[in-house]
Amino acid sequence: MGNVIYIIGIGEDGAGGLTPQSLRKVLESEVLLGGERQLDYFGQYGGEKIALKGGLNLFADRLAGLWKERKTVVLASGDPLFYGIAGYLVRKFGAEHVEVIPHYSSVQLAFARLGDSWQDAELISLHGRPMTGLAQKIDGKHKVALLTDEENSPARIAAYLIEFGMTEYEAFVCERLGGPEERCQLWELEQLEQAEFAALNVVILRWKPDGGPGSGLVSSRLGLSSRRGFAYPDETFQQRRPEKGLITKREVRAFVLSELNLAEDAVVWDIGSGSGAVAAECARIARRGRVYALEKGAENLPNIEANRRKFRADFTIIHDKAPQGLAVLPDPDAVFIGGSGGELAAIIALCAARLRPEGRIVVGAITIETLHGSMEALRNAGLKVEVTMLQASRGKPILGMTRFEGMNPVYVVSGRRE
Repeated sequence: MGNVIYIIGIGEDGAGGLTPQSLRKVLESEVLLGGERQLDYFGQYGGEKIALKGGLNLFADRLAGLWKERKTVVLASGDPLFYGIAGYLVRKFGAEHVEVIPHYSSVQLAFARLGDSWQDAELISLHGRPMTGLAQKIDGKHKVALLTDEENSPARIAAYLIEFGMTEYEAFVCERLGGPEERCQLWELEQLEQAEFAALNVVILRWKPDGGPGSGLVSSRLGLSSRRGFAYPDETFQQRRPEKGLITKREVRAFVLSELNLAEDAVVWDIGSGSGAVAAECARIARRGRVYALEKGAENLPNIEANRRKFRADFTIIHDKAPQGLAVLPDPDAVFIGGSGGELAAIIALCAARLRPEGRIVVGAITIETLHGSMEALRNAGLKVEVTMLQASRGKPILGMTRFEGMNPVYVVSGRRE
């Protein structure tokens, strides 16, 4: 047993749920580390007990001074490699010095209680993490397993889903899995929002049997037949009326999204967001990232919020003027500037200074003055600049035939850090 750290998974059934091999390793060890709840399962343990307190770094530092000289076991809930401590400790001490013996994971047990397969489920931990962005992460997924905590409770999850109109889901909540007080129940979201649960629980979201094909797709909500992907028609976004100018047109939006070159975990700034169309589409592409929509006009904020909910794109709306409102944001991987309020040069300079490696800044310009100013500012910031003029025409019916109606040209200026 010397010179190996054993990380042993344990369930709510305590020591009685361990295999004889795992139980023997615990009883033969000289030091037993873990959470207080796991340590309490071994009241008659003869060695030293060390509770996990003060964060992982402090815990690992304590472990580092022990494992080479004394027989050491770390207890962890369920499968220690599933959102658990084992991954961190393997990276810290090396795989050759760590052996992981897993127990049933809470998600595995929850799906067993539901009587459903889980190899095709989306697995997401909200434990110690913000719920922001959950909508776009799970939209279209017919099975989702959520690990919760006291703040991100089943009731709060239900309220969040209702906010984004995600009522195609039913929820299966499992409390105290594997223990004598285990309780599992299927809930409608409206009922779940009013209920209370034990702190230890897992939530499985599943499309309702009567939800029908595509019940989780954006197309079914917007009346777009089978449309998927990106660059949704302009009329599906809520806009200011009677004027409709504060939206990046669909044809331009498609090209802008391509130029932004978003990774799934990208941080995106949409400056001069207008209706929030670009922010909504970016959030659906960068579904594990963070998108910030900055808009100075208070009259536009209700439309941005409506599109945020309609498109299940949980991005952050900021009512402020650039560049002042950008100071508190995390550094971006991509920036779209749809409106600058006369501060274009200053905005580009700040964005370029904050841009992450290989990041991109894309500017939509409708005047040659903005075209020239953006190209000059991007070059002055040391970015490689490319420009494209887009001039599309849309078919319009006329006397049983079709004519083309030209749209105003738009210049798309892209700057990227090489």
